[in-house]
Amino acid sequence: MSFACGDLALAAADPYRVLGVSHAATAAEIKAAYRALVKQHHPDAGGDDRTILALNAAWEVLRDADRRRRHDQATCTTTRQRVKVTDASTAPSTAMATEQDLLAWLQLIVAPCDRFLGQVINSFPAQLKALAADPYDDALMEEFCRFLEVSQARLVKVEALYRSRPCPVGVESFSLALYHCLSLVKDAFADLERYTLGYVDSYVRDARELLRQAKARRSQVLADSRQLRR
Repeated sequence: MSFACGDLALAAADPYRVLGVSHAATAAEIKAAYRALVKQHHPDAGGDDRTILALNAAWEVLRDADRRRRHDQATCTTTRQRVKVTDASTAPSTAMATEQDLLAWLQLIVAPCDRFLGQVINSFPAQLKALAADPYDDALMEEFCRFLEVSQARLVKVEALYRSRPCPVGVESFSLALYHCLSLVKDAFADLERYTLGYVDSYVRDARELLRQAKARRSQVLADSRQLRR
């Protein structure tokens, strides 16, 4: 998701779109989306203050049940009053262009991101099993550290791919789910890196749980991707 100069106005007009959630999203889903996007666009991660302001503005509207209800009611009234005039001669070409953009994004961004994530997630059990034979064996630990290094390089590629092209309009929730999968894997490997420095078993347990969640999220992303291609 990318933001431009009208971010604050967009946040006020459509906070759901800013956070990449549907109008039927639960409070927990909205909170999770907000946290993931703040993490993605934080200045320390290469983001900018304007984007954070837009996210915070959207969050302020949707975090409170009363404010959210008033916003929804006002939006519903405005929609009923608005009359849209569509140029029938340009509608087919616009729809085709949108479909082409979606298919290109799925092929050039989503597919390679998924491939790299799959390589990282699916390689982990065998690597952990090998290390478990003797975590204090220098050769085994060195091999495990090489696995971490290769995996983290792949995650960097996923991050770069994800940021290289904005997602098409209408699939923001799907894009957010993909990024959430990446975030889970990144957090897991940060814990594994900490484990190699101090042999604290809780880091491995946390990493395994994060990767379990990432695997489930990836499966859902794959299923949703197939639906979008139809």
